[in-house]
Amino acid sequence: MAEGHGVGTLRSVVLDCPEPRILAEFYRRLLGAELVNDREDDWIVIADRSGRRIAFQTAPDYRPPNFPDPTASQQVHFDVLVEDIEAAQRQVLTLGATLVREQTDGPFRVYRDPVGHTFCLVWRADD
Repeated sequence: MAEGHGVGTLRSVVLDCPEPRILAEFYRRLLGAELVNDREDDWIVIADRSGRRIAFQTAPDYRPPNFPDPTASQQVHFDVLVEDIEAAQRQVLTLGATLVREQTDGPFRVYRDPVGHTFCLVWRADD
């Protein structure tokens, strides 16, 4: 393999969830994404304006990660860049997110999506 060349390219990030269509709609609205594939109820794909894809697949025995939990990992989370944190927070709470941690050690706040995956709203601190 040549330096700087990988074996392949990332096609999608896939999230397990109990109801893919519902969680895909949450992230579609959060990210302003488009629905790419919704032919089957157990596999839904969205893509943002840059073409980055998130897929949602049915996991019948889905259990959300515990966060914060020093004995367990959150596995993966999204950092969503926003211009106005206060306006963005109102919007994500309306979409069904829950606030986990407002006070952090940096320019971000932690939330859970409707099925418990954590994500952060991040903003650029004044330089």
